[in-house]
Amino acid sequence: MELILRQDVENLGFKDDIVTVKNGYGRNYLIPQGFATLATSSAKKVLAENLKQKAYKEQKLVDEANATAKALLDLEIKITAKTGAGTKLFGSVNNANLAEALEKAGHSIEKKFIKVIGGSVKRTGKYEAKVRLHRSVIVDLPFEVIAEA
Repeated sequence: MELILRQDVENLGFKDDIVTVKNGYGRNYLIPQGFATLATSSAKKVLAENLKQKAYKEQKLVDEANATAKALLDLEIKITAKTGAGTKLFGSVNNANLAEALEKAGHSIEKKFIKVIGGSVKRTGKYEAKVRLHRSVIVDLPFEVIAEA
């Protein structure tokens, strides 16, 4: 079943992508939730015209995302956390903590667009996270978890 996505769907595609899914997934989940519509020939023509119009706006967004990516790579992010014996943390550091640290640095990025590589961090040290600023701009952001004094 071919569908046109109305919004980004995790592990499937981005808005305005034409995807092929199994009939049950499309009919029972994607279409009723409003995530997708059927990709008929007329819908594909309308989509092509809309994509032509959006191309200019899209380029501007990509340029802004690249500028933000460059600024993020210049940052040195250190997150302080309470530690127990050795390097083990009380609790963990996750994408929400990283989003909060980026907010303090002046970059507002939603936590759903940040993925800490390896899940949540449970020890002090240097780590990386993937930050998705745009569908074509993904940044590997290094950060460090340090012990609270």
